[in-house]
Amino acid sequence: MRPTFAKGKRTAISKLLELRRQAQKDKEPRVVLRIQGILMSLEGQTTGEISHHLKVHRSTVPLWIDHWNRYGQKGLWEGHRSGRPRGLSPEEREKLCDILDSGPAAYGLVTGIWTSPLVRQVIEEEFGQPYHSGHVRKLLQQLGYSMQRPTTRLVQADLKQYRKWVRYTYPNLKKTPKAKAR
Repeated sequence: MRPTFAKGKRTAISKLLELRRQAQKDKEPRVVLRIQGILMSLEGQTTGEISHHLKVHRSTVPLWIDHWNRYGQKGLWEGHRSGRPRGLSPEEREKLCDILDSGPAAYGLVTGIWTSPLVRQVIEEEFGQPYHSGHVRKLLQQLGYSMQRPTTRLVQADLKQYRKWVRYTYPNLKKTPKAKAR
């Protein structure tokens, strides 16, 4: 297997040094690392030496060099990480916001508050997109909605009896650890 080296002249080195300064200023550590690897390769160091010095996996340095040799300066920048495409388009997200702003009663639901399962159901009915309730919470947070938890309070309870129960009855109901056997 032949060693891989970056291609470039003295002008490329000075340009890379300027790019490294700019990347450090912009707080882009992975780009700085790639530029440093290319500079070391231009100086004649092997990919093994570069990976050992920069403490990266030995298979990544040849990729950096290959990107540099093929695409030049553009090969150093962060690539697009596609990931899973969004389920709802921006127009659908806007429509969902309108539905949520109008409230569950306006949508025809009996309840007075939105819950994740209800919003998931609305998304599936309106847009045909299946969502998990946990991901609905993330979606709502992205849209600027905050989670509200109702406070539970005994409306018809006698406060005096409640305090008596908490102080005397509840501690007797709690489990206590058994004594350790020898």
